[in-house]
Amino acid sequence: MTSGAPARALGLDFGTTNSVAAIARDGQSDLVDFVGAQATGAVFRSALCFWPEDGAPGGLAREAGPWAIAEYLDFPQGCRFIQSFKSVAASPVFEHATIFDRRLRFEQLGTSFLERMIAHAGGKLDSGPTGRPERIIVGRPVEFAGSRPDEALARKRYDAMFAEFGSEIHYVYEPLGAAFSFASRLTEPATVLVADFGGGTSDFSIVRMAPPGAGRRCEPLGAAGIGIAGDRFDYRIVDHLVLPMLGKGSQYRSFDKLLEIPRSHFADFADWSRLALMRNRRTLEELARLKRAAVDPDAIGRMIAVIEHELGYALYDAVGQLKRALSEAPHAHFHFASDDLAIEADVTRADFERWIAPDIARIEATVDRALTSAAVTPEGIDRVFLTGGSSLIPAIRAIFERRFGAARIASGGELTSIAHGLALIGQEADLTGWTV
Repeated sequence: MTSGAPARALGLDFGTTNSVAAIARDGQSDLVDFVGAQATGAVFRSALCFWPEDGAPGGLAREAGPWAIAEYLDFPQGCRFIQSFKSVAASPVFEHATIFDRRLRFEQLGTSFLERMIAHAGGKLDSGPTGRPERIIVGRPVEFAGSRPDEALARKRYDAMFAEFGSEIHYVYEPLGAAFSFASRLTEPATVLVADFGGGTSDFSIVRMAPPGAGRRCEPLGAAGIGIAGDRFDYRIVDHLVLPMLGKGSQYRSFDKLLEIPRSHFADFADWSRLALMRNRRTLEELARLKRAAVDPDAIGRMIAVIEHELGYALYDAVGQLKRALSEAPHAHFHFASDDLAIEADVTRADFERWIAPDIARIEATVDRALTSAAVTPEGIDRVFLTGGSSLIPAIRAIFERRFGAARIASGGELTSIAHGLALIGQEADLTGWTV
């Protein structure tokens, strides 16, 4: 531990899909494993579930992480489920989420999430006078998700969300956390490009790493990011593979004309948790009328079944399984079935890569921006470290193999490296150059 650094620091990777915490002491970082029947090790799903309950604060009981998913699946009609809420942190359009008869702002959602995360950590994240870490390092994307992200608004919301979490809060770009973690592997000085592919954003940082024993192991040189990542890839599969089976692109009869089914009916399929909001009398009556006029009424019937029987979570889970399978094999079988619906399809990796090609092109352009911001050419990059779940997608890896060669690429700790590195950064005596 560097002289003057805190005895204990917490690194929190608050992610769009998953969140991970790590605690550093004496220069060593350990993940925080969650405890209980629903626990999934150190990975805590970034999700919330609310339901009415007498005696609960404000009349609303709440759960987070895998416990939120379990509550929702047990009683979907009586719950309000929210996931990926980090993606609206920088959105001026988002003012609040309507939870039954209450309106909750982003920071209120975030505070509820942190409260339940702490509760499931078995005392490791308790905020008592002896349990609270002296310093908390929170990861943040290089560029927030959204078409026109307002960074100042996101910072204001983050400040409010974490106000009660700790007395000394610092923000660090997420890929810099991964870089600090990766530094522990290196024995020679190197200029490293770190690429972090999360659920909502893809972020890139370039750092110069000194050899072990140097007073400052890492020096940030430049960074860039884009709001395209795993969630977008999931939706590409839904859009190209699933929605045509639910009527997208087909037609309906209106008097003597054949018209395309309005694409607005499929907008909420971009996020499976939003499908629950479509389960209302007005929407279902509109779809029933559309089914009677449709050229392919069975397709509209399948869409109604997804909405009526709360199949969004299971549908996106099947999509995720397909995406992971296509990272390991050149073709895979998509299978989604319930008592009321079955969708089967054979999918090739080439199909998937064609669907995400526009996204890959924008990600590659963002890598160029990161290099430019650091005033470094591809030849000046000694090592590339890929992290985040989507870094396992072959089309993503190919971006870096083409530019830097396979020999310079390393990966690992796809879900945990950022939290590890953030905690270690927290033990640095001087955070100048790290914090945003």
